Amino acid sequence: MTSETNKEVIKRFYQAVDQGDTSVVESLFSPEWENVDPSLPPMQGLDGARTLIRMFTASFPDFTSKIDLMAAEDDRVAVRAWHTGAHQGVFLGIPATGKQVKISATGIFTVKDGKLTQNRVVFDAFGLLQQLGVVPQ
Repeated sequence: MTSETNKEVIKRFYQAVDQGDTSVVESLFSPEWENVDPSLPPMQGLDGARTLIRMFTASFPDFTSKIDLMAAEDDRVAVRAWHTGAHQGVFLGIPATGKQVKISATGIFTVKDGKLTQNRVVFDAFGLLQQLGVVPQ
């Protein structure tokens, strides 16, 4: 697979997350997929991928991602993205606040044979908690 093809996989991933579309899990994710993110619970395999895709739109129904920067080399794609949405459901144990949030995330994704095998992401969890009013500004 080329770097450009791998970038397209990542764009499809973000589109699926924004839409809460789990119908693409088998075509986008390897059964060995794992999510490595210190601020989220462990997720792996196709069921974990479904959980990841659903969790954002369940809590932020208008969840939207905007890719700010993307670079690819070999089987890895690096992304910096901005995520926005209104907090309308429980997220990581935090009840809905109705507040609009905007957070950044940086990820390194591994793609093999056209499928995601690993998401290694760090998002601004502290900034999210501040925007939700859970911790002081």
